[in-house]
Amino acid sequence: MVMRLPFDNTYARLPSGFYERLDPWPVAEPKWVALNRDVAELLGFDPAALDSAEGLAIFAGNVVPEGAEPIATAYAGHQFGGFVPRLGDGRAILLGEVVGRDGVRRDVQLKGSGPTPYSRRGDGRSALGPVLREYLVSEAMAALGVPTTRALAAVWSGEPVYRENVEPGGVFTRVAQSHLRVGTFEYFAAREDRASLEILTKYAVSRHYPEAADAEIPALALLEGVIGRQARLVAHWMSLGFIHGVMNTDNTSISGETIDYGPCAFLDVYDPAKRFSSIDERGRYAYGNQANIALWNLARLAESLLPLLAEDQETAVARAEAALGGFAGHFQEAWTQRFAAKIGIAEPVAEDRDQVLAFLDLLSTHGVDFTLAFRHLASAVTPDAEAFQGLFSQPQAVKPWVEGWRKHLRERGISAVAASEIMRKTNPVFIPRNHRIEEVIQAGRQGDFGPFRRLHEVLQRPFEEQPESAIYESAPEPHEVVQATFCGT
Repeated sequence: MVMRLPFDNTYARLPSGFYERLDPWPVAEPKWVALNRDVAELLGFDPAALDSAEGLAIFAGNVVPEGAEPIATAYAGHQFGGFVPRLGDGRAILLGEVVGRDGVRRDVQLKGSGPTPYSRRGDGRSALGPVLREYLVSEAMAALGVPTTRALAAVWSGEPVYRENVEPGGVFTRVAQSHLRVGTFEYFAAREDRASLEILTKYAVSRHYPEAADAEIPALALLEGVIGRQARLVAHWMSLGFIHGVMNTDNTSISGETIDYGPCAFLDVYDPAKRFSSIDERGRYAYGNQANIALWNLARLAESLLPLLAEDQETAVARAEAALGGFAGHFQEAWTQRFAAKIGIAEPVAEDRDQVLAFLDLLSTHGVDFTLAFRHLASAVTPDAEAFQGLFSQPQAVKPWVEGWRKHLRERGISAVAASEIMRKTNPVFIPRNHRIEEVIQAGRQGDFGPFRRLHEVLQRPFEEQPESAIYESAPEPHEVVQATFCGT
């Protein structure tokens, strides 16, 4: 008897033009890499039942559980600024939706589950490396408090995948509040399919922005809601030194979650122009350009929604521009709030932003590690700042800023104890450092998942001192620095 899971599928009830129905393709000899029991419980699944041969078969794509309605969803997208009218799930199958124990509806999707009608001659598979990367980074982001998709399972497929080299294959099970993207709206807008655009908008409002249903113009309220969430999301990324790496419109989630951890990375040395993605040759998605790109992507959403904003084009454009004009305020407010907390200020004022910018300029000038600098700043709030200043090759260079910062805190009425407490809750000790992820991938290719499990364990408590795991805190040595990351396709 096939295992039954509590699916409640709404997207599969939309018109057939929204997706293609098909089952995942089986793999040869699947083996467990990881099952996320916490996420399983959140979804209302029985972890013990899933941690079985039958559960392995489900997450490998070899068995379709009862209640699932597997589909590959249709969408378009701007990729590095160029529009592709038909993308879709080329290597992913949405099994269905589950209403979790917290009352939130989520998608359960297999990635690397074989070709679909959207594969464009691709094999629809995933190499094991990107599976390990997405599992670790998405779960680390969740522990850091960032809105994100989650990892439910990772499976070794037992089959080779052919990319630049022959790689072991893997299947990843991703959980998301939905897989609706800016590119989903672009798909129907490009076809001038107003009826489907209206259906999609109504669905998105109902699922993610129910308060917008009663607005005078629900599509406008939806646009404004997505703008606010994306602005806050990118500010959160930047406060942690995170670089998404491939901010195409098909990777911009309507729900406001971080989605698609392909060539993502975290800053080591602070550099606003830093990029890691091997395919981002011109730095379109560099660290410091992420807010601009988010706004650019949101403008594509606004364009797609124009027919639903007003009957005449001029009024629709004016409404869209007004909504987009709110992005800067949302982003600056969120950025200031998060970065002020990183220097010990819970309730920022305008002057606090200047303190942050001056500090970032110091980090850039002196090539200091972003995460270590902010974490150790808490120790510099008192006169003993030797450990913090030791991060700089010229320790005296940062002394004037430190003295000015302490004075600023006193003038704001913020005690050293209070500032230090705020910083320790805001600045992580541990992030998924690029060289550690690379070590995990290299070990995983040899069938050794011990490094994967150990790093995952450490990253679940990112703000806690873990002396026994201090090696994961350290910045890379020069020979360990990762210069480029790669997309799983």
